[in-house]
Amino acid sequence: MKPWSPWLFLIIPIIFTLVFTIYPFLNTIRLSFTNSTLLRTGKFVGLSQYSAVLADTKVHTALLNSTIYALCMAPCMVILPLILAVLVNKKTKIMSFFRTAFYVPAVAGSVISGLIWTNMMSAKGLVNAIFMGLKWIKEPIPFLQDRWLLLFSAMLVTIWGGLGYYMVIYLAALANIDDSLYEAASIDGAGPVRQFISVTMPGCRMTMVLILLLSSIAAFRVFNEVYMLTGGTGGMGGKDVTMSMLIMREGTGLTARTGYASALSIIMFFILGIITSIEFYVQRKADN
Repeated sequence: MKPWSPWLFLIIPIIFTLVFTIYPFLNTIRLSFTNSTLLRTGKFVGLSQYSAVLADTKVHTALLNSTIYALCMAPCMVILPLILAVLVNKKTKIMSFFRTAFYVPAVAGSVISGLIWTNMMSAKGLVNAIFMGLKWIKEPIPFLQDRWLLLFSAMLVTIWGGLGYYMVIYLAALANIDDSLYEAASIDGAGPVRQFISVTMPGCRMTMVLILLLSSIAAFRVFNEVYMLTGGTGGMGGKDVTMSMLIMREGTGLTARTGYASALSIIMFFILGIITSIEFYVQRKADN
């Protein structure tokens, strides 16, 4: 075998990476310094697009929504799947059924989940019908009309779809925790809650950091859930639009402002980079 033979297996992946990842990223940076649109190449305008983005009230709203989404979702996605994984971490047939059932929403995908919950939380949907049938409410709750109710309803859809996915990751981490640690804790008089805090959480610490990172980025980039629940409108008056939705709005269609959307994308890229750096820094400090 020739010394360069292994590189033959890397040619196609390298080409795909260059064509579909590196080139689009560099082209986005280039476009962010122009006033180009879908039908016009445009010319170099320096930092004008970035100034326009930072002064746009729609961007402020989208940034606020995405930030709230990330701050609320990340802790939920770290703790709730871990609790769920502990509850189903038994090698029995009934627990295998529950593990499969909890994972089904992850297989269904966010679009299908969004469609299901849109019908359930509409004014004449199942949720309002149950509440009114139980005489808990007199009028339908505006899950899909009120700004904050809609945003938190989208978070519920995200949790519903992500619990099973992160649960599977935690189950792999739980399998690496020595059972003797639980036995020693039990002998010392630790109950289930104390064992969870003192044994399970430290044993899954690195997995928790990984899931915190993944869920933070995914929550800040949320698109499908809000898009489906609002029908693509971003809520009443666009008050629930997120950063990803705003980029899609500005960068697609016959009136697309590709230069503006590119500047918005680069700003979002740096925000995600800052979030990632902070989480890595905190983890390093904790390890030290």
